[in-house]
Amino acid sequence: MKMTKVVKISSFQNVHGVEAKKIYDADNAQVIHMALTTGQSLKKHTTPVDVFFYILEGKGVVEIGDEKQEVEKDTLIESPKGIPHRLQNTGESVFRFLVVKMS
Repeated sequence: MKMTKVVKISSFQNVHGVEAKKIYDADNAQVIHMALTTGQSLKKHTTPVDVFFYILEGKGVVEIGDEKQEVEKDTLIESPKGIPHRLQNTGESVFRFLVVKMS
């Protein structure tokens, strides 16, 4: 059995300038743990594969294409490949979520 303690994984440098930890990396999937502080957001971008976001803590706004929706803990959001998207922290505490990329 392989187990990973997320708190022990170092953050990696990303184009968004936010805290990100790659907690799973295999040929067919990748899981990234991200945390945005109050007011922080990802840059609007696209991905070459379908992704989904799972909100772990806090609340924020998810923007996919022309749609924009407020989200909170225990919400899963699908984001199709090639569609511009971003997440932003609009709350007063940390906004933590998983990004799951499937190939």
